[in-house]
Amino acid sequence: MIVMVRWEPGAKDRLRAAALDLYAERGFDTTTAADIAQAAGLTERTFFRHFSDKREVLFDGQEQLQEIFVDVIAAAKNPSSAVELVARAIAAAATFFPDEKRQYSRARQVVIDANPGLQERELLKMAWLAKKITEALAEHGVAEPGATLAAETGVTVFGVTFKQWIADGEQRAFADIAEDIFGELRALTNL
Repeated sequence: MIVMVRWEPGAKDRLRAAALDLYAERGFDTTTAADIAQAAGLTERTFFRHFSDKREVLFDGQEQLQEIFVDVIAAAKNPSSAVELVARAIAAAATFFPDEKRQYSRARQVVIDANPGLQERELLKMAWLAKKITEALAEHGVAEPGATLAAETGVTVFGVTFKQWIADGEQRAFADIAEDIFGELRALTNL
């Protein structure tokens, strides 16, 4: 008999770890919320208290990441360009990707890469991030099409940075990789 503990601390992290293990072992499509809850030693109700569905286990935290971008742009004083605003936002977002999250992020990406529906979900989340960055830049006084170009560029740099950060053998900090990627962009475009 499995004993379900209702209010044990760390339930969300346990659910996240159990989900990732099950997704890797069984595949995303064949794993249910009930399976995840059981593997974590929790109830299905507890699962739904933390996540709206089994996809959100992989995408939890997107709102906080988006807030970092928007808040940095809103608080910026006298940036040299819209791209510089976005670069500052990505540098601040590096706090969301400490080295201790790298192994989890690698495993998470393997699950996403194996499932077209999850790939689509990730693309939608990135499109939403670009939209929010565009809006934040517009509120900061950046005119179109500059706001959209800077936002889309930032999301691209963010994506390339993330892919390098989770690459096998990579050990540089997220912020260092982002700085290098922006350096590459500046070299390509003379920004």
